[in-house]
Amino acid sequence: MGIRTGKELLESLRDNRQLFIDGERVRDVTADPRFAEAARNLAALYDMQHDPAFAERMTFHSPTSGERVGLSFVEPRSVDELIRRRDMVKIWMDASCGMFGRSPDFMNIFVTAFASASEEFGHKDKRFAENLRAYHAYIRENDTCMTHTLVNPQVDRSRPVEQQDKDLAAKIVKETDAGIVIRGARMVSTLCAYAHDLVVLPSTYLATSKEAEPYAFGFSVKADAPGLRFICRPSVIHQNAASRMDYPLSSRFDETDAMVIFDDVLVPWERVFIHRDAELCNGLYNRTGIMPQIMHQFSTKNLAKSQFMMGLAFAIAKTTNIDQHLHVQGMLAELIQYTEFCRACLRASEADAAPGPSGVMTPAAMPLWTVRIMYPKMFVRMCEIIQTLGAGGLVAVPSFAELGGPVSNDVATYFQAANADAKTRVKLFRLAFDAAVSSFSGRQQLYERIIRATRCGSRVRYTASTTRTATPIGFSVCSTTSKRGRTDGRSPTLRCAHI
Repeated sequence: MGIRTGKELLESLRDNRQLFIDGERVRDVTADPRFAEAARNLAALYDMQHDPAFAERMTFHSPTSGERVGLSFVEPRSVDELIRRRDMVKIWMDASCGMFGRSPDFMNIFVTAFASASEEFGHKDKRFAENLRAYHAYIRENDTCMTHTLVNPQVDRSRPVEQQDKDLAAKIVKETDAGIVIRGARMVSTLCAYAHDLVVLPSTYLATSKEAEPYAFGFSVKADAPGLRFICRPSVIHQNAASRMDYPLSSRFDETDAMVIFDDVLVPWERVFIHRDAELCNGLYNRTGIMPQIMHQFSTKNLAKSQFMMGLAFAIAKTTNIDQHLHVQGMLAELIQYTEFCRACLRASEADAAPGPSGVMTPAAMPLWTVRIMYPKMFVRMCEIIQTLGAGGLVAVPSFAELGGPVSNDVATYFQAANADAKTRVKLFRLAFDAAVSSFSGRQQLYERIIRATRCGSRVRYTASTTRTATPIGFSVCSTTSKRGRTDGRSPTLRCAHI
């Protein structure tokens, strides 16, 4: 099929998935007010691939079909291809102000990186490596949108999953000729309302014991597979807003997060990548070298988000002439620093890129780890700066609908600023409120923290050096060790913290 159009995406989402929110099942995410606008904005991203202005920058010719396919599926063999892929990601991220972090390119790069290292999955049974390669070809040729889930539900975080009294985590309950059967739950499935497939892979450390084997798996399954249910958190869309302009980010970019319930879900053998293999699960991200590929994508997202927040702050300061004050200039300088920090780390990762174990060009890890560790604090500070600059103007900014209401004359008169009329100022301050104050902003801040904490399956040497295998100093770790997880075969390794 090659690249999808937005219309094809929306039509494909009218399936039989079991998606629940606010105590009810959603039958059509493209029509429900809590999901429809994000679906349309996702469709717009797909349409960009067909725009002649972007086609060359966003697609490449499939090595098998020759059709144009999304560039986020490419296995980069040179630094130029790595940069070209980053440029594609940046186009999508700029279109969403960096606020739609789990757009399809994230999982496209995620699965592509695993597929490039598919040999790792075939040590005990070569068919699992073959399954992964075949799945990558399938998603590339069909422009499949994916969600994923890596983490067990938070039940008793003081014990390993196989020792918990309440056995709620997803696990293999039986094997059949057709595939494996999964029962239990996983979290957090972002973008599940709009994805065609769910990819399930390991994250937390597993004991190499018989008791832990049922929890050691990796696979993909259709989002509307029988027995699969998604229970979503409440939407951050303000459904009582008088105008869409009141919450311009919330209304468009709520990705949705959910708990995934597996009610005896059958996963066909051809979609299984890991089967009862805790050794393979532990240290998988480090051995396959995929983390730099993943971090390259969301560091690009962070750059786009930083540029947006910087531009927003500058616009606020200019509106009321507070940019004349030295302390305000200092805060604006901070935003420049955060933006250039992200840009510099991205460029450094590309400048020092080298072929990975599979020959795929891999960005240098340390600059990207640095972004990953620092960005949660940076983004919270960006929001704080915008709150400080907007001050009472953010608290008192009215609905955009007031410009057409009975007090429109008052609004036009009293909500002006030195360098903006009332309409411009209200639009700007409503945008700032949504970016830095609203529940949408709170979810963005929380999610940046979660990104920092996940993937504890990555096992790396804890060192002060800046080698490609090192974890940045200060990253929280656990003392569990594993021979297979060691980076040099001798040095002890440590496991990073997990949510």
